[in-house]
Amino acid sequence: MFLRNCWYVAAWAHELIDGKMLARTILEEAVLLYKSETGKVVALRDRCCHRGVPLHLGRREGDCVRCMYHGLKFDPGGKCIQIPGQDVIPAKLGVKSYPVVEKDGLVWIWTGDAARADPAQIIDFPYLRDAQWKGIPDYMHYDANWLLIVDNLSDFAHLAFVHTKTLGGSEEYAYKTRPVAIERLPDGFRVERWHMDAAPPPFHRKVLPAAEKDQHVDRRNIGHMHIPGIFFLESMFSPAGSGSEKGNREGTREYRNCQFMTPETRRTTHFFWTYLNNWEGSDHNVSRSLHQSLIEGFMEDKHLIEAQQVVIDADPDFELQAIASDAALSHFRRIFSQRVAAERADEATTKAATPVAVKPHQAGLSA
Repeated sequence: MFLRNCWYVAAWAHELIDGKMLARTILEEAVLLYKSETGKVVALRDRCCHRGVPLHLGRREGDCVRCMYHGLKFDPGGKCIQIPGQDVIPAKLGVKSYPVVEKDGLVWIWTGDAARADPAQIIDFPYLRDAQWKGIPDYMHYDANWLLIVDNLSDFAHLAFVHTKTLGGSEEYAYKTRPVAIERLPDGFRVERWHMDAAPPPFHRKVLPAAEKDQHVDRRNIGHMHIPGIFFLESMFSPAGSGSEKGNREGTREYRNCQFMTPETRRTTHFFWTYLNNWEGSDHNVSRSLHQSLIEGFMEDKHLIEAQQVVIDADPDFELQAIASDAALSHFRRIFSQRVAAERADEATTKAATPVAVKPHQAGLSA
């Protein structure tokens, strides 16, 4: 179910301010996240190796964390460095540490083979660090498998019916628009879709100047989905008939939607997101309005996706059927499955080649 040798978003960086120790389950592993005194993010298995007490119930001491059951202290690498009342510390005593990187306000974690964790593989989205692009970062929790959310974001056609009064604008969007291009990429896809000479959708209309609220627009959406579950949406609204499809950008307003799906378990998901614009200037009510509109829209999705999960749980043999608008999501599921299968095969090969340690009693020796 999981692809482990890749980077996942574990938290927004602001979730770790003021010395907070954040407990978060990532790919069914309990993880403790915190910032050391030097400001470096630390990620440890949230389980003391002594008696299994969660470390987030402990205490941060400088760069280290102390379990508050029997006082064992662990350094940022997970090594036990102190046991109250005991001078000798067994070398094997410690907890798993995870490669972790803070970049552009996000905390990224690698749950696979630590030797393969290359920070250069973390996807780059420059709008997150460009001061001109403003937005409010947020988090949601879904009681549903992350691939159902990926499916939802891969499919622009649902905007017409699920988000008629929020993000979509009208059912016309489903009937009159078609993808201009679907690029099937090795690590995901790119989809472009236009809706010409249409009323602005409600979320966009709310933040327009009064003189523009009723003017029709030409709307372009370009969606990028990347393995394991990272979605970027570029949206552009131009005055209808202005020639934006030919490259004219006069009078356009643009948005950048960033969404990161991280599996918590096989049926629950961490959903990190922000919606950016580059034209609000000093009027931060634009970001506030867009943030609220996105929450309304995501809650419409969440209602349906969590209902999907209930149906699938009730009948695990139910097979999802595809229609024409599913081309992008079908491609994503296929290449994701191939990547997981390749990782499993690699693990099996490595395991088969690893010598089995012989225990003393197995060798006929006294324990």
